[in-house]
Amino acid sequence: MHPQLPGSKRCGCKNRREPDRANSPKHEKCIRNCRKARDADAGVAPAPPPRFVNAKEQSMPDIKSMTIEELTELMTSMGEKPFRARQLFGWMHEKRVRTYDEMSNLPGVLRNTLAGEYPLLTVRKVQVQESGRGDTRKYLFELYDGNMIESVWMRHRHGISVCISSQVGCRMGCRFCASTLDGCVRNLTASEMLEQIYEIQRLTGERVSHVDVMGSGEPLDNYDTLIRWLRLVSCPEGIQISQRNITVSTCGLVPQIRKLAQEKYGITLAISLHAPDDELRRELMPVANRYSVDELISACREYFAVTGRRISFEYSLIAGKNDSQEHAAKLAGLLKGMNCHVNLIPVNPVRERGYRRSKAPEVRNFQLKLEKYGINVTIRREMGADIDGACGQLRKRYRDEQNCK
Repeated sequence: MHPQLPGSKRCGCKNRREPDRANSPKHEKCIRNCRKARDADAGVAPAPPPRFVNAKEQSMPDIKSMTIEELTELMTSMGEKPFRARQLFGWMHEKRVRTYDEMSNLPGVLRNTLAGEYPLLTVRKVQVQESGRGDTRKYLFELYDGNMIESVWMRHRHGISVCISSQVGCRMGCRFCASTLDGCVRNLTASEMLEQIYEIQRLTGERVSHVDVMGSGEPLDNYDTLIRWLRLVSCPEGIQISQRNITVSTCGLVPQIRKLAQEKYGITLAISLHAPDDELRRELMPVANRYSVDELISACREYFAVTGRRISFEYSLIAGKNDSQEHAAKLAGLLKGMNCHVNLIPVNPVRERGYRRSKAPEVRNFQLKLEKYGINVTIRREMGADIDGACGQLRKRYRDEQNCK
């Protein structure tokens, strides 16, 4: 039934009398209207609308990145009952509202105090590209400080997946990636990682079931935030995405891989390998100058031993560079006896890099060679090739266009 809010008149809306409409938009609108009427009677002004946090406010606590335990401490310090923390958490992460004014079961005074001291960080859609097949959309989002990030929405047979960014840009320097062209500007917060999922759900009206942290940035270079994000995104009181439906990709930061293993999360770890030996990998990925292939594979074997989770290896095929039968045989020898899966990816061309994707026969022959050696291997379904599908491409093009104006 539609609740009667203390100090306000009964709304008279038929939604309060019909249980099957209890969760309808009209019902929610009635709750908000009744709350506003009560607040007006009490002389409480409505909470301000959503806005970007300005530069002066950057040091303010990011309330959407707080856990329930941290919110409980905050509510207690403000003189509120501890149960307000779960209410607040639910509004931010289960209902995913954009303003405090929508949090109809919180007192108006509390909402106004929170709005003034703890602004809700959101993202704003700047551009969206959709593939001709309609199964992929690339979003360009603006953050509170004017920085841009990318996210990708993909429709699969098993549901909707979203690929999110973990940093603005990237400092890893991989030669085939557009994200690294301008370096790393800053790390994202946990709430900024979450908001990419939340905003895509708001825009599409469809639930996201799988998340890949494979967009711009190196997730393990933003380790503490990644761990906080994992706790929040899989929390039962929030959006509750299963850890088994989450993939975190890394270029191979060995100490962080070992550290992540000890967290014992149920996620899938994907390694951007792209070469079977040190010489070629150093040419493609500067991180290989720090950690050898043998060190990386050793850390991956340790990860599996601790977590029991199969490792996925990403291998972007570049024409004439890493796609020969000899490369395939070397890769098979490197991964021999390992519980793993190899995902072959015809590289998305990046204009500034000059790399070309391998042709279909070479891709297929590479797959067959790995299968001959008993390696579990698939060719990634091509999605977004007709749009700026590779990491950082849309952001780079948008920035170039703005600079030319």
